[in-house]
Amino acid sequence: MTETLDIKITKADQTRLTVTDFSQLPFGKVFTDHMFTADYEDGEWKNLQVLPYGPILMSPAISALHYGQAIFEGLKAYRQPDGKISVFRADKNFERFNKSAARMSMPAIPEDIFMQGLAALIQADEKWVPSQEDYALYIRPVMFATDPYLGVKASDTYKFALLTTPTGPYYSNALKVKIETEYTRADDGGVGYAKTAGNYARSLYPFEEAKKEGFDQLIWTDASTHEFIEEAGTANLIFVINGKLVTPSVRSTVLDGVTRDTIIKLAKDAGVEVEERRVSVKEVIEGIENGSLTEAFAAGTAATVTHIGEIGYQGKLYKLTDPATRNISNGIAKRLNDIRYGLAPDEFGWNWVL
Repeated sequence: MTETLDIKITKADQTRLTVTDFSQLPFGKVFTDHMFTADYEDGEWKNLQVLPYGPILMSPAISALHYGQAIFEGLKAYRQPDGKISVFRADKNFERFNKSAARMSMPAIPEDIFMQGLAALIQADEKWVPSQEDYALYIRPVMFATDPYLGVKASDTYKFALLTTPTGPYYSNALKVKIETEYTRADDGGVGYAKTAGNYARSLYPFEEAKKEGFDQLIWTDASTHEFIEEAGTANLIFVINGKLVTPSVRSTVLDGVTRDTIIKLAKDAGVEVEERRVSVKEVIEGIENGSLTEAFAAGTAATVTHIGEIGYQGKLYKLTDPATRNISNGIAKRLNDIRYGLAPDEFGWNWVL
């Protein structure tokens, strides 16, 4: 049995609940009253605490600011019909967090600190978990290097934090996306499979350029040829081609998405054939033109299942089928939501009920 950790709890003097409009929750901008933090020093994690959410004092010389040793995760907690709270597939996010840490030469976070810290934080901010349909409490684990030293080496000290923010639907409409063939998100042998801050920093400029052209997001392609599709913005990309669920296979340049994995398992359980493989731009464009590609959507913790309505490629815009008619993705999305919100049996054991 896992030992119960000594987590110091310091409650906020006042709650911001009374001044928070839960009908207006822009993603990642409204934070709960508390956060969880831990420090890695002298080869061990210490100073475990839940404390009021606020600024963290740090040196301007810390390694994370200069050399990019920073990783994060994203998962959600949901209000169940009986009022209890469950966290969806926290074990998978914990595993991926440490996979990212290993790639960035950072220490692993022990499972008991990750899980018990998460439980302690959610219990402290239990009233912040929304009860509206399609709303949830988004959870952001983050770790960053804190050595106040300007030498290029892995830091000896780190800060781990858990932040929570109530949120509604990430996207409200089908996306208009552009297949990117100039800039790249990730390279073979790089850090594309890790959730490290630099992956997202390098995506910002091409994303802003695409926005000027009227697009909501990008479809990233492989760095060497730009012939194969990899991800959709900050999410995995999934298609329905000839009735099969088709998604780019996980590789060093493609994030092993938890929502992606969940959708694949639900599709197989529903009898839908699934193919995880390289997907070419040519195949997608031809599939839209000949009607064999009937559905396309982004899959991620924030986006969940977000339909793609239009795809831009080489100056031409390709329109996809009406999202309301997409039986496979809509059916999977409904079952996924029903499981997460406790409206359907959790046959896979994904919900961690606190």
